[in-house]
Formats: sequence, C-alpha cells, structure tokens
Amino acid sequence: MPSDSAKSGLLQGTLDMLILKVVALGPTHGYAIAQRLQQMSRDVLQVQQGSLYPALHRLESAAGCARSGRRPTPDATRASTR
Repeated sequence: MPSDSAKSGLLQGTLDMLILKVVALGPTHGYAIAQRLQQMSRDVLQVQQGSLYPALHRLESAAGCARSGRRPTPDATRASTR
C-alpha cells in the first residue's frame, strides 16, 4: 500500500500537470485557472486556493511557469519557455 507521502506526491504532480495544461493555452490568473479546471472536469474537480497557489509556486520554482506582471496587480501565470 502506498505511503501517505507517495499519495501526496501523486496528487501534487497531478494538480501541477493540470495547471500546466491550462496555462499552456495562454496566460491566466490563479482564480481563472481554478475556474477552468472546474469547467474542464464538469464540476468534478474544485481546486481550492490552499492547493492552487502552493502548486503555482512549486511550478514557478521548477521553471514550469512564470509570472507576468508585477505586484500589487494580480499576476497572470504563463507556461515557461525554459
């Protein structure tokens, strides 16, 4: 039986891939990413801010995504070209 950390890693990796699929379509804001994921899953998947924003930060750290814009305006997230 997989450990809790293995399950958590699988869920994080799955969310990361879903986010990358959305931002590959074009730059978008975090809230719009969550809405698009919910729409694509026909309301089966509802990503909360407590999961979405840490995933965006993980992807940014791994160079999978990049912020476009500067604070304090809302940042759009886009797929990285690196």
